[in-house]
Amino acid sequence: MSEYITIDVEPTEDPRVIIIHTNQNLAPAGDEHYPDPASGETGSPLAQALFAVDGIVALTITGNDLIVSHHPDVELFALIDEIDTALKDFFL
Repeated sequence: MSEYITIDVEPTEDPRVIIIHTNQNLAPAGDEHYPDPASGETGSPLAQALFAVDGIVALTITGNDLIVSHHPDVELFALIDEIDTALKDFFL
């Protein structure tokens, strides 16, 4: 897998949900769904790395995309930056 990962953020109709498109296959074994941080504790290593980011409350990993539900009080730009950093650290 390439160490170079890019992201593109897409808002949704729900202000607490964003879709992050990447240039990497994030779920080679199939789609992963984590309805809460506790379920991510025993999930894939990528899910564990992403749930370390404060503010993520649910996560779906599918193909090249992340569907991220976040706490309404979280600063969205900071969250995106932390997710970007977590992905880059994960793929290094």
